Formats: sequence, structure tokens, C-alpha cells
Amino acid sequence: MNIHLIQGEFSSSDALELITELIHVKIKFHENKINTLSSEEDIKSRETKIKMLQNELAAVRMKLLGIKGNVTLESQITLN
Repeated sequence: MNIHLIQGEFSSSDALELITELIHVKIKFHENKINTLSSEEDIKSRETKIKMLQNELAAVRMKLLGIKGNVTLESQITLN
């Protein structure tokens, strides 16, 4: 099963807003899991994932701020 989460052309500012919101949801998911986990290994793993997401968001922000026109975004979730 495939879910086409994002598919289309967006202004660079709208694309940044959409990507930012998606990444913030994923960060919040990991933060909530950290609050309920007791394993130090799991907590460290999720903290690493959060830092990676934050770094990726910063890189996307820099790239999109340099684009004046529209960008095409595609995102798909695949369930196996």
C-alpha cells in the first residue's frame, strides 16, 4: 500500500513551511517516546535521530531560501 503524502509544485516558502511542519511532527514523536522510555540505549538513539532531523531541516532551509521560483515535492509512504 502506498500513500502519496505530498505530490505537487509549491512556492519555496510553502515548501519550507510544509517540510518544517513534517519534520517537527517527527521530532515531537521521538521526544514523546523519550519521555516514556527507560532504556538509555533507546533514548540515545532517538536523540541522535532528532539531531539528524534538525540538521536536515537546516540544510533544506538554506537550499530553499536560495530558490526564487517553485519547487516540486514528492513524498510517499510505503507499507509492506
